[in-house]
Amino acid sequence: MHPAPVHLVWFRNDLRVTDNKALFYACQDKQALVHAIFTITPEQWKAHNMALSHQAFIHDALLNLSISLAKLNIALTVIISDTYSDAAISVAQYCQQHQVTALFFNHQYELNEQRRDKKVMALLENKITIYSYHDHVFIPPGNVVTQQGEMYKVFTPFKNAFLRLFFSQDNASLPIPEIRANQKAVLPLKAPLFSIETSATASFIPTEEDALKRLKKFCYESIPHYAKWRDIPAVDGTSQLSPHLAVGLLSVRQCFNRLYQTEPDFMENNTSGAFTWFNELIWREFYQHLIVANPNLCKHIAFQIWTEKISWLNDNDNFKAWTQGLTGFPIIDAAMRQLNQTGWMHNRLRMLTASFLVKDLLIDWRWGERYFMSQLIDGDFAANNGGWQWAASTGTDAVPYFRIFNPTTQGRKFDADGEFIRHWLPELADVPIRYIHTPHEWAAKTDNNIDYPFPIVDHAKARIRAIEAYEQAKK
Repeated sequence: MHPAPVHLVWFRNDLRVTDNKALFYACQDKQALVHAIFTITPEQWKAHNMALSHQAFIHDALLNLSISLAKLNIALTVIISDTYSDAAISVAQYCQQHQVTALFFNHQYELNEQRRDKKVMALLENKITIYSYHDHVFIPPGNVVTQQGEMYKVFTPFKNAFLRLFFSQDNASLPIPEIRANQKAVLPLKAPLFSIETSATASFIPTEEDALKRLKKFCYESIPHYAKWRDIPAVDGTSQLSPHLAVGLLSVRQCFNRLYQTEPDFMENNTSGAFTWFNELIWREFYQHLIVANPNLCKHIAFQIWTEKISWLNDNDNFKAWTQGLTGFPIIDAAMRQLNQTGWMHNRLRMLTASFLVKDLLIDWRWGERYFMSQLIDGDFAANNGGWQWAASTGTDAVPYFRIFNPTTQGRKFDADGEFIRHWLPELADVPIRYIHTPHEWAAKTDNNIDYPFPIVDHAKARIRAIEAYEQAKK
């Protein structure tokens, strides 16, 4: 009798049992004994500025994953090793100790993660079989390319090429694997799995069930209005699925399939809410492909190299005022306080706060990129870096550097009656709608005292200063 093969599934940002390629294929052999592991890397997480809320979200998602796996008779083991390099050694040791015959995992695309995986492959070479899958994206990076075989530098041509490939492939979601009839019952993990300094925020529930429920509700209730609502921060008009996608409680295929089920002909109307949301998923894809084609992005180097010559002011006091939501620009401050208190920020506001930091305060975009990562419950390197470089005019498809958002007019446009501002800046509760975006004007006219800072910068002057700084760098 041959001993049964031992298959090991290495979970990372794919903390679900449904539509998970690595798990599904590891379970295909009915005779195999299937194990599962997750590696916690506290020092690496610190180096990557991972938000405490994001760590807590992973912690709770792992507890829930262990319950789902236990229902399949699969035990989840959590291994703590400081860095990715240590994690690679731990995985190889686990394989040796448990006579693993095949390792299964889904790709991650950031540079350090890829180096970790190469190290694991080198350590296990000729010892066991390794199967890896592209599960975090619709199409494997490196496949959506120009006729010269290069990665697109602009989103729209990328999107057109992506759509041609996307609709010619099978985009079905995979089912939950069957219960392992040959494995004994196991118990789910108990908290704490590792030390966490905060608990996950109540607004996001770290379970597959909640992710799927939220997706369904969004597709049926919000999608019809999405194109109009998505820019209004006071309205609950976006999917708010980014935390679930970041840790993989949900797959992009599940998003597409639910969307397609709700609106089967959405591709025929490119102004519809469904098409607009699918377009956002393609932006996510674009940034994932980009970090593979340009590993320098993972080293925080600008995509437009000439922008490395910009002379930043990098004023510490201004940076601190921005992080605390005390800039004197209500829409910016409300957005930053939303981020600090919930670990999430509305997408339109991510653009405005980033533009304000970089263009109005002339502070290096990397300072903001790092700060966002340190706060975001949905921290995803590719999307965060892509968004920051877009706003800073240093990336692909960047806003031209001479187009600079005016925080006051943007506030009036997207939070006209100040509902969002009043929610996050209670000190402005009494300011009438007409002055909610310029509260000091009202205070001066009516002799009212408000406990709110004056604007830390004159936008008109800051705009000219930013344009000059970029023009100097371009020369």
